[in-house]
Amino acid sequence: MHRLSYTVVTALLVTAGLMPITVAAPAAAAPRSGVAGGHLTGRSGGNPGAAAGDTADRDEARLISVRGAGPFRIGAGLARLSAAGLVDWVAPDCDGVVRAGVTGAWAGKVLLVFRDGRLVEVGTATAPPRTPAGAGVGMSFAALEEIYGPRGSMIRNDAGDASAYLVRIGSRVELFTGHPIRPGVGYLQVGPAAFVERHFRQSTSC
Repeated sequence: MHRLSYTVVTALLVTAGLMPITVAAPAAAAPRSGVAGGHLTGRSGGNPGAAAGDTADRDEARLISVRGAGPFRIGAGLARLSAAGLVDWVAPDCDGVVRAGVTGAWAGKVLLVFRDGRLVEVGTATAPPRTPAGAGVGMSFAALEEIYGPRGSMIRNDAGDASAYLVRIGSRVELFTGHPIRPGVGYLQVGPAAFVERHFRQSTSC
């Protein structure tokens, strides 16, 4: 499969000291003030400005779409993102593919895939983030069908040994693949169909 296996993705997140896989409510239902997850989110008796900044960072890391996630926009250059201090580590793969972890509010939430120096995939094994439609990791495939209706469909790879839920948006896709242990979505990838969908169907690593 063109993405890392779920086990490898999880291992990378844990190795990097990132957050464990969690399933949270959609952004609209998330608390906007007080204390959430041990962090101030809105009110602070000491430094309201710092609290507001923390809220902005936490809210930013809630949406993933075919455009990307936060500052990690499909088509962005690896060199530019690295120079901006947004890339934590890189792992060269094959055929010009490089996988990378990120820093900041998105650390522990997304993994990036670059090809020939350009971002072609953003993936997540956590929730949030969720898609603009409200779909994300931890949901059942039946729930995805209720959310997307005719816009999405279940597909199988060419070998017939893996399935995923695919949503096409222009020339790009949202691809939801399964969890190795429990039913439902374990990983969500977004990016150009020419990379994300093609490599899932062909079951290739690059």
